[in-house]
Amino acid sequence: MEMPRIGTRKLYYLLRDEFARQKIKIGRDALFGYLRSEHMLIKPKKSYTKTTNSKHWLKKHPNLLKEMKVNRPEQVFVSDITYVKSRERTHYLSLVTDACSRKIMGHKLSDDLSAENVVQALKMAIRRRETKQPLIHHSDRGLQYCSTVYQDELKNNKIEPSMTDGYDCYQNALAERINGILKQEFLFETCNTGKELETMINESIETYNSSRPHLSLAMETPNAIHKKACEVELTGMKKPN
Repeated sequence: MEMPRIGTRKLYYLLRDEFARQKIKIGRDALFGYLRSEHMLIKPKKSYTKTTNSKHWLKKHPNLLKEMKVNRPEQVFVSDITYVKSRERTHYLSLVTDACSRKIMGHKLSDDLSAENVVQALKMAIRRRETKQPLIHHSDRGLQYCSTVYQDELKNNKIEPSMTDGYDCYQNALAERINGILKQEFLFETCNTGKELETMINESIETYNSSRPHLSLAMETPNAIHKKACEVELTGMKKPN
C-alpha cells in the first residue's frame, strides 16, 4: 500500500525473506513472469512540462561536478523543479536531494515558480544537515536558482553553487531521476486539492527516504545510507590527529 508501483527487483528483495518463511520457491525472473502473466507490471508514464527558463541575464555558475566523484553525504546537494497536478490546478514541486545517499533533504510544493517559494526547499535541506563539511549545490541554470534570493541563501550558508553548462539534461540526471521516482511510483493519482497533494507528497517522501530500497545503494534506503555515512564522517572528525 505504501509503494504500489515499486519495481519488481526491489519488490523481490523486500519479499524474499517472507517467501522463505512461507516456503514459496520463486526466483526473481519467475516473479517477473508471474506479475506479467497477471498484468501487474507497471508501465512508466512519459510526460513533459517545461519548468526551466535559462534564457536570462542573471549570472550562471560553472559546473563543478564534471570531474568530481561524490563519496560522502552532504558533499553535493542536487536541486530541480517538477510539476504535479491536482484537480484544482498545476503545482510545482521543488526538491533538494543529497547526491551520495539519494535522500530527499528538502522539498516545497507551490502554486508558482517564484524564487521565494523554490528557496524554501533549500532552507529545509540546510536545517536537516548533520555535518558541517564543505557543500556544493548543483542545479540547472533556471531563473530561480540564479536569482539573488537563492544565491544569497547559498552564500549565507557557505554553500558553493554549481550549474549545468548547457541544455543537456544528463548533467542534472540524479535530480531528474528522483523527480521520476516520486511521480511514477508515488504521485500517480490525481488529488482533489493542493492541500491533499501536499499531504500525499509529505507521506511519499517519508516512505521514499525510509522504506524504498535503491539498486544504486545496494538495496539500502536513503535514510539508512545517510545516517551511517554521516556517523562515519562525524566519528572521523572527532578522532585526534
